[in-house]
Amino acid sequence: MSNHPETNRNLTLPIATNPLVTKADLQEAFRQLVYPLKPHYSEGHARLKLGVTGVHYGPAIAEMEGFSRVLWGIVPLLAGGGEDEFWELCLEGIRNGTDPEHSEYWGAVGDYDQRLVEMAAFGFALSLIPDRIWGPLDERERTNLYQWLNQMNTDSCYDCNWLFFNVLVNMGFRKAGLPYDAEQLERNLRRIDEFYLSRGWYSDGVGGQIDYYVPFAFHYYGLLYAKLLGNEDPKRARVFKERAAEFAGEFIQWFVPDGSALPYGRSLTYRFAQSAFWGALAYAEVDVLSSGVLKGLILRNLRWWFRQQIFDAEGVLTIGYAYPNLVMAENYNSPGSPYWALKSFLPLALPDDHSFWMAEELPLPELGELFVQQPAHLVICRQVATGHVVAFNSGHPTTNEHTHTSAKYEKFAYSTAFGFSVSRSEWGLAQGAFDSMLALSEANDNLFRVRRQSVESRIDDNILFSKWRPWSDVEVQTWVVAGLPWHIRIHQVKTGRPLNAAEGGFALKLGPDLQEVVPGEGTGISASCSLGTSGVHNLLGYSHAELIRPHTNTNLLQPRTVIPTLQVSLTPGTHWLVAAVYGEPGKSTESKLPAQPTEQLSVNIGDQEINIITHSGKSIIIKLGS
Repeated sequence: MSNHPETNRNLTLPIATNPLVTKADLQEAFRQLVYPLKPHYSEGHARLKLGVTGVHYGPAIAEMEGFSRVLWGIVPLLAGGGEDEFWELCLEGIRNGTDPEHSEYWGAVGDYDQRLVEMAAFGFALSLIPDRIWGPLDERERTNLYQWLNQMNTDSCYDCNWLFFNVLVNMGFRKAGLPYDAEQLERNLRRIDEFYLSRGWYSDGVGGQIDYYVPFAFHYYGLLYAKLLGNEDPKRARVFKERAAEFAGEFIQWFVPDGSALPYGRSLTYRFAQSAFWGALAYAEVDVLSSGVLKGLILRNLRWWFRQQIFDAEGVLTIGYAYPNLVMAENYNSPGSPYWALKSFLPLALPDDHSFWMAEELPLPELGELFVQQPAHLVICRQVATGHVVAFNSGHPTTNEHTHTSAKYEKFAYSTAFGFSVSRSEWGLAQGAFDSMLALSEANDNLFRVRRQSVESRIDDNILFSKWRPWSDVEVQTWVVAGLPWHIRIHQVKTGRPLNAAEGGFALKLGPDLQEVVPGEGTGISASCSLGTSGVHNLLGYSHAELIRPHTNTNLLQPRTVIPTLQVSLTPGTHWLVAAVYGEPGKSTESKLPAQPTEQLSVNIGDQEINIITHSGKSIIIKLGS
């Protein structure tokens, strides 16, 4: 469901036609991204104001954030031998922003302050280009910069990926020959190690979520540390590299041949930071994938993103995913936040004759149709013919307070072709936009609840199970039989109150070519357009089907969508609901959904039991009377 380039207004911007083949092309892409920012800098160049939308830490800090995020791109450009006058603008901003007597001073920070996040970019700069950031400063300016950054060692960071910000600042001090807090550096590294799970996966803090913060935070920073302090701390550097190598085999499953990657979790407005991990692998010279494969992963991802409608008319990145969208944003997304995506420009730090730049770009290696990622609670299914990837999700025992947590972490399926939707409100199915969810409301209430966290959660081959309680007297046991293009969802609902239930399929673009299809037999509904087909079919328990038209701007990939949905009213007691769900990208040539979805997935429904044959041939019996 990528936006079609021929209708994409971004083609009026030079970056959309950048071939992104050579190092010079990537250097030019950096300029195409940051030159439109020039008119938005403050007089002293220490602040970057890109909009007026709100963020919880306020506009002054947001403008400092915008300034700092540009460093993630320009620092590797300079480290790799590139030159650009834009750096003089940045240096002036650093001088003024760290000067307590200047009107644009970035200020004293406090515990859990957003500016602690932004200091990491300065540690990055001190590590890679100390001669360019430290060398030009006079003694007073050096004192100002050091004292402002050293607040990192007196104020607290959240007990999650934030601990790496302290690591990067102290690493920068150490690489630049400045005093650093060795004790705190070691303490934070040891604590970060406690977040490690297995197979390359970290959680974002003990019991935290598992998402893109694993590749573009934990591994990215760990690989920087391994490369820059490998001689001083070889044992830890080796561990970081070994874990990253193992994770590479997991994370590559999230990518598809056209360059796009799985929309899942929070902070998706960082967009092409999706591919930052691959650049860090190349920079740290981790021998796990060839330079040609790494090069292809990064450059295809950037090309895909630069074809999307992610810029405003001036060429400034917007908040959103495939188009400008505040509905899906986090409370911590300021107008400058998206420029964290510049972390994907780390390969610019590699010399011109490095194997990364000399290698021929290679496609994705051959990947299997099913891949279980136990630490992440996911089963990845890949349809080779279409390139479609879906991550089926068993649910999580904990949750967080970030925006749209249920939509970003608790749907049954996340698709590279159909994206996912967030709610505008919990009132009604249209405002809720409940794709890939079972939504429940009390009878005549119209306020819907979905899975937010699971009492139990497990994966057995391609069968995912969770138990969740939307109310104290309602328990839902859910089995998802993962597969493509069909998958099966089975729910046992034990309820002490009357409920309305709605089972949503994949969200599909709503456009003039949309075709709605109602099957001649049974209960179900599907929709097709030039981008694909989405449908749901009742196998047990549902009474009717409807094509829900959600509120606009709820889906990450398309501003207007439809969601095929099965519905039923439930009385107090125990009920079984079984649905077959279909999703396939590409223009449909059929006027109806393909037949026999249960046979494809080896799911047999009898009067008393459901027999599921797993991907590996194991039989699982679910007793309907239990």
